[in-house]
Amino acid sequence: MERGGKGDGFMKAMLKSELAHAAGVTPDTFRTWLHSDADYLRSQSVPPKAKILPPQVVAHLCEKYNIEIR
Repeated sequence: MERGGKGDGFMKAMLKSELAHAAGVTPDTFRTWLHSDADYLRSQSVPPKAKILPPQVVAHLCEKYNIEIR
């Protein structure tokens, strides 16, 4: 997995819709997936209606759902 899109070793913050696109699913489907991650998102102080996901959350979701960021 390439992080940050430039191979710099860091994941960037992303919109939920961008991550959904990278996963090859609709934003609605991606939101459904996130329901199973509600406890994790709360632990990272990410509100349910957040549009932007912080880098550590993006990294976790990419690993969990095998999403490659280019």
